[in-house]
Amino acid sequence: MFPSPLLRLAEVVIADARQAKLRICTAESCTGGMIATLLTEIPGSSAVFDRGLIVYTNRAKQDLLGVPGDLIADMGEVSEAVARMMAEGAVENSNAQLAVAVTGIAGPGGGTPRKPIGLVHIAAAREGRSILHEEQRFGDIGRTEVRLKTCEAALSLLHRLL
Repeated sequence: MFPSPLLRLAEVVIADARQAKLRICTAESCTGGMIATLLTEIPGSSAVFDRGLIVYTNRAKQDLLGVPGDLIADMGEVSEAVARMMAEGAVENSNAQLAVAVTGIAGPGGGTPRKPIGLVHIAAAREGRSILHEEQRFGDIGRTEVRLKTCEAALSLLHRLL
């Protein structure tokens, strides 16, 4: 289902989380659960994977993660501030100590000059540490490719917190 390099990255994240005795949660918008699916492809992932939250709508981001509606209205759902709040909310609303969150525009529609197709904000949070953030601009490379590249970038950012 996933390319071998992505599966290897997921194996490393799962193994390192197990070694660190940390549980993982995902909060996904543009990937619609792909990161959680990728992590749970790895045998033994149940030892560290707590849950995956698909928060495709703004209301879901508010209800499940506590992202303020005013923040979404002011900054837009595809923004650094929202991604950071999603990651923080995922840790706070789960049994995990580590979370990764993604929000972006996978296409083929929905892009604007300020927020083009392929723009993704990724944030990773760990209890007791600063939240990490990356902005990715993958370009209009196709919906599936944007989502796969987001999975890779998200796991790489998450791994930095392990």
